[in-house]
Amino acid sequence: MRIIQDLITLYILVFVAAAVLSWFPPHASNDGLATAQRVLAKLTEPVLRPLRQIVPRTRSGIDFSPLVAVVILSIIRAYI
Repeated sequence: MRIIQDLITLYILVFVAAAVLSWFPPHASNDGLATAQRVLAKLTEPVLRPLRQIVPRTRSGIDFSPLVAVVILSIIRAYI
């Protein structure tokens, strides 16, 4: 069970990294930042896409689906 908890923790860190990097616009498509953002998006989108249908964006455009995903993953990790 410890391995599963560690994998969930790692996935939570991927969500946090994706959220932080989303605040910075990439300068070019071949920029290291753009590459990191694409990789993180491919890892997080399968979870975030369904959550975005449930959790609407705020009027100011803030997406809380990564926060919801982290909370859900934290609850799952705590009960494993």
